[in-house]
Amino acid sequence: MDSRPPSLRLVLIITTFLHLAQCVNGQSLLTIDGVFLAIRPNTSVQSGTPVSVNCHVSVSHDNIPNLTHTFQFRRDDAVIGTFNTSDDSVTYELNPARAADSGNYDCHVIVLGKHITSRMEKLNVTGLQTPILYLNKATVYEGDDFTATCSAPEERGSLVFHFFQVFGNKKPTEMKQVAPTGNSSETTLVLREVGNYTLHCNYEINLVSGTRKSKNSNKIQVEVEGLRISPEMNVLPFPDIFEGDIVEAVCKVKNSLKNVEVFLTKDKRILKKGIVGLSHPFKAQEVGSGKLVCKAEFGNVQKKTYQEIIVKELFSKPKLTVNPDDLFVGKRFKLTCSVTVYEPKKITNKNMQFSIYRNNVKIAPSQMLITEGNQDKTGNYTCKVKTVSLVHNFVKESETVVVKVKVYPTKPVMSVVGGTLILGKSFQMRCHSEAGTLPITYKLFGPRDLNEKRLVSKPGEEAIFNASGIRDSSDLKKFICHANNSQFMAPVVGSWQQLPFSTFIIEPVTNPVLIIGSSMGDVSEGQDVTLTCSVQKGTLPVNFTWYHTQKESPLNSQTFDSLQGSYIIYNVKGDHKGGYYCVSNNLANEAKRSSIVMITVKLAGWKRGLIGVLCILLMLALILFIALKKKSLLHFKRKRTDKLSVKSASTKMERLSLTQAEVNEAANVTPGMMGKSVWSEHVSGSESDDQISVTATEPQYKEVTTRQGDPNEAAVETSTDTGHNEERNSEQGVPEQADGGSVEYAELNHDMTHHDDHDGQCGQDDHVEEIGNSNETNTPDIGE
Repeated sequence: MDSRPPSLRLVLIITTFLHLAQCVNGQSLLTIDGVFLAIRPNTSVQSGTPVSVNCHVSVSHDNIPNLTHTFQFRRDDAVIGTFNTSDDSVTYELNPARAADSGNYDCHVIVLGKHITSRMEKLNVTGLQTPILYLNKATVYEGDDFTATCSAPEERGSLVFHFFQVFGNKKPTEMKQVAPTGNSSETTLVLREVGNYTLHCNYEINLVSGTRKSKNSNKIQVEVEGLRISPEMNVLPFPDIFEGDIVEAVCKVKNSLKNVEVFLTKDKRILKKGIVGLSHPFKAQEVGSGKLVCKAEFGNVQKKTYQEIIVKELFSKPKLTVNPDDLFVGKRFKLTCSVTVYEPKKITNKNMQFSIYRNNVKIAPSQMLITEGNQDKTGNYTCKVKTVSLVHNFVKESETVVVKVKVYPTKPVMSVVGGTLILGKSFQMRCHSEAGTLPITYKLFGPRDLNEKRLVSKPGEEAIFNASGIRDSSDLKKFICHANNSQFMAPVVGSWQQLPFSTFIIEPVTNPVLIIGSSMGDVSEGQDVTLTCSVQKGTLPVNFTWYHTQKESPLNSQTFDSLQGSYIIYNVKGDHKGGYYCVSNNLANEAKRSSIVMITVKLAGWKRGLIGVLCILLMLALILFIALKKKSLLHFKRKRTDKLSVKSASTKMERLSLTQAEVNEAANVTPGMMGKSVWSEHVSGSESDDQISVTATEPQYKEVTTRQGDPNEAAVETSTDTGHNEERNSEQGVPEQADGGSVEYAELNHDMTHHDDHDGQCGQDDHVEEIGNSNETNTPDIGE
């Protein structure tokens, strides 16, 4: 039974529970205090010294049991050892340490996901092991190979080995460098010159800090002996060798060695092989002139002997000739096989047989063949010459001659490429023969000194010529085409007759002319105007388009099968005036524009008539008004004259006052009467002076005026009242004294009336009428 106090037991339970909870949740408390690396006995040691690399880690944690540490030892950032342990210290042993172990060391520790790296320490291992050289042979033949091995068994890493030779008293020269394979290397060496050699080797190691080179190995003496296997060669007959002769070549090696191989070659072709020696007979013409090579081979050692032979010809190589060179169907030709004899003492024509072959089939056992050309005779021809004698028996063949029986070209036919020709534009002309052996040379002649040549050498090719534009379709008659496939024959001529039937000729339109009906541009409102656009020349159909200069879009566009077209503007209005032009075009797509034609729009006829009638009516009304006005004025004047004549005469001063008042009123009413008054035309100069002087001496007439508005009107009213008073006095029986002044006034009014009847001045009539109206207006006032 647990004797611990209950409180202590409770604390232990709680602590254990918390620790287990932290472990379950992965929340253990841990920190790495540091990692320490140590190299012993020193960071710089001699090769072969044991070295220890120790790594220690310091970790703080909350009593985590069985804590595992992962140690990684690295050299130059490359992992060289990994350890998993619960110990806090691990040692990596280098026993013994070699140059390959030199480098920068560090230790990387991982604990429960946390990791830390120590400081870097550099280890330098000095010194390399001296290599050891081994040879499988100390005595070799020249050119023979042997095996050499160079090793440094105590070293680690990839070592690069070098092999050197010293021949006689010369400086060492490198024989070979071997790719790194470890601490040992084996290779094959060859010494090709006879003599004594000294061989040695060394190696080098590539470190991060640089390359280190070892000392030289032990030296081994090697003796190279000469191999006497040079062959001897004899050729019979020699030196005069003719084709057809049997030639024998003998090649042998004088040596005690039994495994020497001997070869006879010419132009890198082996004629025969033997052991120690050989003999080879052959026909001279089969081998021909050249260099014979006799080669002896023993292991890697080779010895050669050369012999130049010249094979002389008894006769030349056959030559096959064809006459003529250009062969055409239906024409005869001749084949001849010929040779030139160089040694007439050894061979003659009697000892030679001639044969002619076509496509390797014998067609004539003779030296000459004459035949007629046709398509079946086309082929590859050769001839062969065979010697028939006891000594010489061989065949010579000529070079192949290609015989092609040609077909003369048919009459060439010309055609325009595309079938359409636009006058004035450049085009292409085709010249073609339906039959004829290629190659065919075509020549085209035409206007403007056209002279061009085309060679058609492959099927499917065409002779296409570039031609300048022609102005008229009749220029097609000037084109001529020549076709020829032989330099010895005249060309076949093709003419123009087919061109008009195979060519669609398009003539561009000329500049159009725009005509506006028959009105010459003057059009009345409401009329219909016809715009006719026409061209002199051009291939139909022709498209005409009409434009107004003030509008961007066309008015109308139509295509006609004639050289002119019309467009009608119905019910012309004022906004139709202005400039018009038309554009013509056809399949040539060369649009032409006309000149601008102006249209002036006048008022309609009924409008002009209406305006005329209105003017006439206005004039008639004016005349009638004037006539009525004159008639009314004349009647008024007569009435006024009668009234003035019955008035009683007043004193001279009153009449003068009345006369002066009327003169002033007339001057005010009609100021535009050319500066004249009614009285001035009938009163003499003396009377006028008297009246003016009297008026000037009697200013009392102006004082009688009762109105202050207008002095002139006041004077008239005063005069009028005086007259009415005189008339009233007369009616009452008061006697009037007649004097000269009354008579002059009556006569004056009579003359004035008479003058107005014959005068056409409206101003004077209006003046008299105003005077009358003034009197008539004032008379009722006086009567009252």
